[in-house]
Amino acid sequence: MLKTLSVRNFALIENVNVEFDEGLNILTGETGAGKSILIDALGVVLGGRASTQYIRNGCDDLKVEAVFLIESTDKVKNILSELEIENEDEELIISRKIARNGKNAIIVNGSHITLASLKRIGNALIDVHGQNENLALLKEGTPYALVDNSSDEIVAALAEYQKLYRLWISQQKALENKKKSAAENDQRLDMLRWQENEIAEAKLTVGEEEELESEFKRLSNAEKIVGNVEESCRLLDGDDGFSVLTALATISKNLDDIQRYDHSLDDVRKMLEEADLNLHEAYHEIHSYGEQFEFSPGRIDELQERLELIHRLKKKYGATIEEILERHEKIKQELSSIENFDSDIEAMQQRIIKVKAQAIKRAEVLTKARQKSAKNLSLEIETELRQLGMKKAKFIIAVNPLEELSLKGSDDVDMLFSANAGEEVQPLSKVASGGELSRLALAIKAIDAERDDSAATMVFDEIDTGLGGLTANAVAECISKVAKYKQVLCITHLAQIASMADVHISIDKQVIDERTSTAVYRLNDFDRIKEIARMASGIDATPASIENAKAMIKRAARKKRILNG
Repeated sequence: MLKTLSVRNFALIENVNVEFDEGLNILTGETGAGKSILIDALGVVLGGRASTQYIRNGCDDLKVEAVFLIESTDKVKNILSELEIENEDEELIISRKIARNGKNAIIVNGSHITLASLKRIGNALIDVHGQNENLALLKEGTPYALVDNSSDEIVAALAEYQKLYRLWISQQKALENKKKSAAENDQRLDMLRWQENEIAEAKLTVGEEEELESEFKRLSNAEKIVGNVEESCRLLDGDDGFSVLTALATISKNLDDIQRYDHSLDDVRKMLEEADLNLHEAYHEIHSYGEQFEFSPGRIDELQERLELIHRLKKKYGATIEEILERHEKIKQELSSIENFDSDIEAMQQRIIKVKAQAIKRAEVLTKARQKSAKNLSLEIETELRQLGMKKAKFIIAVNPLEELSLKGSDDVDMLFSANAGEEVQPLSKVASGGELSRLALAIKAIDAERDDSAATMVFDEIDTGLGGLTANAVAECISKVAKYKQVLCITHLAQIASMADVHISIDKQVIDERTSTAVYRLNDFDRIKEIARMASGIDATPASIENAKAMIKRAARKKRILNG
């Protein structure tokens, strides 16, 4: 919702600050007062065309700033998030400054952004409807959006269909890529087979390398190992000279002799018995190791050759045997995929056929839901058009099934219109005038505003031009219906519409010191009566015109209570 609009040095506007509110905000003033200038300024701060010609005479730059409340506007918040703009206070401040030298500064919540980004934000904040902007009704996607937002049934059906459609498209692309890779398969296949054979023939096992290196280290030092074993056995129980076991036996005998006279060394005797057992066991272990130790120069060559093979494979396929084996599995999987190319293609084609059939069924469900909703919408909008003075108007939203599928479904959705009796309905773009488009846009918004998830603020810029009498009353009620669900800014020359205002803003042109400027006022109840009296009578307020204005405001208040339920 637009909270405030501040404009400085913009055309006739020197410096104004306008406060808006929820509901219907009416802007009135005599022709040439600057109402459209204010809307132009709003357009500039939303990313519209900006020219240095807008800068007020004698000034170096212009500045427009708008403050929005966006607490319930998820679409805007998502855009701000994408642009990495903070909005913690649920308030959005947009400022645009244009200098005579052409410099253009755009700041949103303290962050500088591009004009393209500003346009994205602006389109999500405000929806403008005027003589030119009603061309939006003629855009290709408008009929689809109107119908698809009209019921939860269609929203759900469209979501289900689009999920299948995207899957179908992605599978088709995967099939195309698969076919494109066929030319590379033969060369790739030869390389993969060679790699698979090289790893497979090596017959690697996890932990093998560590065992081989340990054995290689042992055999490479065989001479030293054998010498150490022989010397150790000789020292423990040698036949010549001193040996540990012989010495230990002598010590044990000496202690046995001592034990006959004194038992003080009994514990020592037990320690020597245990030592004797341990040393005999150690001797037998060392002796057995020496007898079993085999030295084979041929075995060293085998080990060295095997380790070199492992190292070569590690350079090609991975840092460890585990990684080499993992790579082997991936190679086998890729081989299988290529070797099964034809069967894979056939399987993919079957999946595509299946998903397409599912998408077609969902598209048929979507078509039926759209046709049902389009019929109801057409009747509602046509009824609204008749209340807006187009008594003979015919309006049809046509939903025609197509054979091909698209992201939108398999329908052609178009709006058909006839303004006069006896004329066949035709596509809206061929038959509707600017004024008819304006009233049609208003009728659609009156029906669609509650469901419409577009911008929270709408601007109607003099779409009541050329209307009067009962039609003006109908237009006023219609705009009030829209204002029940949206914030509406409406420029009008009709007292009937102005009397429906929740907020009435007057725009006046004044001359001070021979300099023309535009002033903007938010009217109180008394001034509002005077303004509506002026609009209704076309002259300065008289007692009769004042009473008439009061009566119009009272009637409008009653009508709004009825419309608001």
